[in-house]
Amino acid sequence: MSSEESCIVRHFSFFSPVSEEDQALLALLEDNATPVRAGTILWVERDDAHEFCTLKRGWAFSYRELENGTRQILEIYLPGDIIGLREFAFSQRLAGVQMVEDGEVCFFPHRHLTAIFRKSFTLTSILFAIASRQQVLLTERLVDLARRNARQKVAHFLLEMFQRLRQTQANGSESLRLPLSQEMLADLLGLSPVHVSRTFTALSEDGLVFRDRHNVTLPDLQALKDEAGFDDRYLIDNIRPLFNGADM
Repeated sequence: MSSEESCIVRHFSFFSPVSEEDQALLALLEDNATPVRAGTILWVERDDAHEFCTLKRGWAFSYRELENGTRQILEIYLPGDIIGLREFAFSQRLAGVQMVEDGEVCFFPHRHLTAIFRKSFTLTSILFAIASRQQVLLTERLVDLARRNARQKVAHFLLEMFQRLRQTQANGSESLRLPLSQEMLADLLGLSPVHVSRTFTALSEDGLVFRDRHNVTLPDLQALKDEAGFDDRYLIDNIRPLFNGADM
């Protein structure tokens, strides 16, 4: 399995070079890909937590159902992401997970992960780094919800997705595919669907964001970063090398 063929290998390789032997171990996480349709719920809160999954193709999101019947989307998952990593120490699911679009998901039991822990120091270190990064993404989402206005929320989220997609699906352009409905964006950003629509319109009128269905163009990245107060230190480009010569 080469990094050109596997999103998860490309994802891991951003943290540290991955040997052929370690790539073979990662193949365990992409075995038995299961096709899933848009809207499929992979699991719900309080389900037994005895396996993870990797997202081989398509987008997904985690969410919590609130007492008043509304929903808060917590995290967006992209191809190559590991879903359920934070629940390794828990017996029940802490959040539900649903597919945004058609895709492929590879389920694997916890014992496959413990096998990786036993066999590869490099992959174990990368998994800890991935878990740390997922936590930081949620921390940034908390700041979004609590302190940023609607324009900043939308701009910040678009820049974050642009950076994340560039890691595994770089195409050299200033555009991204965003297959999220108005309602999903509203549930993610703590806005109403109408407010999301108006914010996109306002950003478009200012020449910062152009959206055509699921395609979004960011013609002036620096101006959009200024609008959002975007500080990308929490993204992968700022992660320090996991190893130095003395570690290997």
